[in-house]
Amino acid sequence: MKNLKRWIYLKFARRMGHSNENVSVPSIISDNAQVKGNLSSSGIIHVDGRLLGDIDCDELVIGLRGIVKGNVKVQKLYIYGMLEGTADVDSLFVAKSAKLIGDAAHCSIAIEPGAFIDGHCTRKNSSSETAAAVNPALVSHSRKSSRVVG
Repeated sequence: MKNLKRWIYLKFARRMGHSNENVSVPSIISDNAQVKGNLSSSGIIHVDGRLLGDIDCDELVIGLRGIVKGNVKVQKLYIYGMLEGTADVDSLFVAKSAKLIGDAAHCSIAIEPGAFIDGHCTRKNSSSETAAAVNPALVSHSRKSSRVVG
């Protein structure tokens, strides 16, 4: 079923281009792959495997089995798996199956009940601010693990 969803998504993404422009399809790291190193893309990256390194792209999806250990700088971040590191994002979505271990700077955030967050989430005033705005030394309270319950 998972492969069918991917196939449908890729078909849909290719057909969305009504002109001669190339339509960007996501770069997928499958659940049996492990990548060590930094990734940079002007499109979408979908991680179902393990990625040890930093990511800079427009949109990042960390799938249910996906694990990213590194710093992330993206426009849109969807976490269903695990992110261990810092995130500098415009839009952040943390699913109930997700684990976010680290700090996140965001413009907008959505957290499903049951999501696990161990770190600080700080709202940015604009998308031009960087992850440097997330500085644990400036936070006066101690870091606590939390699980959103609803």
